Amino acid sequence: MTHTFYKYQGTGNDFVIIDNRQRTFDKNNTKLVANLCDRRFGIGADGLILLENHDKVDFKMVYYNSDGNKSTMCGNGGRCISAFAKYLGIISNKGIFEAIDGLHEVEFEGNLVKLKMQDVKEVQCYTNYTFLDTGSPHYVTLNDNIIQLDVKTEGSKIRYNDTYKAEGTNVNFVQKVNNSTFKIRTYERGVEDETLSCGTGVTAVALAMHALNETDKNLITLKVQGGELQVSFDVVNGSYKNIWLIGPATFVYKGTI
Repeated sequence: MTHTFYKYQGTGNDFVIIDNRQRTFDKNNTKLVANLCDRRFGIGADGLILLENHDKVDFKMVYYNSDGNKSTMCGNGGRCISAFAKYLGIISNKGIFEAIDGLHEVEFEGNLVKLKMQDVKEVQCYTNYTFLDTGSPHYVTLNDNIIQLDVKTEGSKIRYNDTYKAEGTNVNFVQKVNNSTFKIRTYERGVEDETLSCGTGVTAVALAMHALNETDKNLITLKVQGGELQVSFDVVNGSYKNIWLIGPATFVYKGTI
């Protein structure tokens, strides 16, 4: 079968997106998804996203990691599929869609796509790291020199250690630039390598840095390998609410395979 696909990227985090409103894509074909995401034998992407109809909100997002397996929430993927939905005329400047972790609002402001994330009730702070779930699980640790860091090697050690080996975790290495700006490099499970950007990862880092008193701001700038994102939030009785992931989401090309 021939599939029409659209390639989008959000600060270098890239996705194959397919309009599956007619349900023509085999959602159980793990091998097909992995092949489409393969950078040498397929299209190449960090993940694949299906846009589907929803009976109550604007659309549904179905997300797969590049290994072919369905995964937890992808923040940059949510922003990219929202840009795709706008391109299709499903939404205009605002919308609501359902992902695996529930409903998400999206707003467009110039070339920025703003995605509302789920509330985070708990940030677990330990001696050398922080752990929290922003739609996907994230391990966050400060590092004084992330430029020289071997992210794939060091990240995989944490991702596969005894604490997280059942489900695995994403791993974020963070270097503070100033009170409202942080540099980040991320190892993503499912990709099993460093990605140029991770939306749930930068969200986790922003909240973790606030919980650790590394910042007192509620609008944080995150410098990733593929560009720059921002995260805004409110703190209510120790919980993080009204969390928005903000950044560009760019159409790259359309094709058939």
